Amino acid sequence: MWQMLLKITLLALALEQSSRCAAAATLGSPTSNARHFPNDFLWGVGSSSYQIEGGWNADDKGESIWDYMTHKNPEKIVDQSNGDITADSYHQWRRDVEMVRELHVTTYRFSLSWPRIMPGGYMNQVSTAGIKYYSNLIDELLKYNITPMVTIYHWELPQRLQELGGWTNPEIIPLFKDYARLVLEMYGDRVKLWTTINEPWHVCEHGYGVDYMAPSYNFPGIPAYLCGHNLLKAHAEVVHMYREHFQPRQAGRIGITLDTSWPEPRNPDSAEDREASDRAVQFYVGWFAHPIFSKHGNYPKIMIERIRNLSKQQGFGARSRLPEFTNEEIHRIRGTSDFFGINSYTSNLVTPNGHNNTGKFPVPSFNHDMGVVESQAGVDWPGSGSFWLKVYPKGMYNLLMWIHREYNGPEIIVTENGVSDRGGLEDYARVDYHNLYLSAVLDAIEDGANVSGYIAWSLMDSYEWKAGYTEKFGLYHVDFSAPNRTRTPKISARVFANICKTNAIDWSYRPALDEHQLVVAARLPALETEAAANAAATFSWSLALLLGVVLAWHS
Repeated sequence: MWQMLLKITLLALALEQSSRCAAAATLGSPTSNARHFPNDFLWGVGSSSYQIEGGWNADDKGESIWDYMTHKNPEKIVDQSNGDITADSYHQWRRDVEMVRELHVTTYRFSLSWPRIMPGGYMNQVSTAGIKYYSNLIDELLKYNITPMVTIYHWELPQRLQELGGWTNPEIIPLFKDYARLVLEMYGDRVKLWTTINEPWHVCEHGYGVDYMAPSYNFPGIPAYLCGHNLLKAHAEVVHMYREHFQPRQAGRIGITLDTSWPEPRNPDSAEDREASDRAVQFYVGWFAHPIFSKHGNYPKIMIERIRNLSKQQGFGARSRLPEFTNEEIHRIRGTSDFFGINSYTSNLVTPNGHNNTGKFPVPSFNHDMGVVESQAGVDWPGSGSFWLKVYPKGMYNLLMWIHREYNGPEIIVTENGVSDRGGLEDYARVDYHNLYLSAVLDAIEDGANVSGYIAWSLMDSYEWKAGYTEKFGLYHVDFSAPNRTRTPKISARVFANICKTNAIDWSYRPALDEHQLVVAARLPALETEAAANAAATFSWSLALLLGVVLAWHS
């Protein structure tokens, strides 16, 4: 059955491609049977320190908020696991670089662990071993002409700083600046692509507003906004410091990475649902993008007005729960990014939370302030290994075009995009996902969005935060039972490498497992063996849904 579905799908894609090329010809653009990415397009793959490094107490590394939470409250993690060893990249980093090379990418995006470099978060103690670890990794990448893209903060706050209030305490601003100054001094001569902070919405709302990510405050409606306020000011201070003291001689670039799931109107013909969609993207993306990328700076007007009015109704007096920037701060934050980094994986259907905005959310809370109900119920989008992640590539296109329109055409780098499963090497559903989402990126580029790069998430299976090791996002399989955490390429690794090598999507390239992969697949744990055995069924299912998605999208 799946062979027939494959033929039907490829035929549909060919017809869709032919139609798009014909449209391009009508507009005077050159036509081509293969849609290529721009010649200077940045291809990358990503990871983050806590998820892959392990070595949680190696040498003189300090305790992070994730070390603290997973050790003290393992019940908060689905499988009660932690990142103490994970993929052991602290010792296996040479193999990591070898995998990056095999993928033919030009860029490796990874993050630094603040407590590995400054165990207590302060300048008074700097780890020589921590500095050396990242220096060796950077040198190994450069040896093979791979550009390091370094994230200064990807959720690994030193626990001692959390005990001061973490990102809710304004003292975090000079401390983050000290940490950034050190890493810019240590690595800036070799690193030319920096991001200050990864996914500030998750840092603030999922860390402080709800009991989800570390430090899991579960204090809705107040500390998340304090966190965001301090985070934006800390980001701006680091960018100004870089531009004034480092960029002139190091000639690098610096930005920030935001994230969202695209909020698709539940009923596109409903003005209320379209308004809910715009309000949601303003709250999720605009909260951090507007102060940096908009013409006039500051938080989005809709956020300022709604949170101020709701604060007053809730008895907070004239003072809004959303802190106010001074005019000087607005000016200082605006423009502090050389590119717009965006992470996105999926979409949700949205509708307003009723005229009275009651019943569904705590009062106060971020969700109540936004006043939007999100759901994936009632859609036939393909699923994944994560309950929250369904495949809707048009959402990526919509998001990129929204950023393009809202912020006057900034350079955009898709800094994370990928899909999870529950294991196995025959991950054809991941192949389909990347092909579909990259097609959406190409559509956005052809329609005017200035998208300059795409970084696949992730290099290898690793510790997936609250999901522990139950969800796999990697292009490489990791044997977490092996002493050296053996890495093996999945089918998706070979396909993604072909995309990066040829600078184009080849829908017909669907390789089978080679001899080495078959041997590894035969030794997979029970759960992954079952996933591998069901690969053909998954393949058929994903292709059938793929056909529906493609035809619906371009109808």
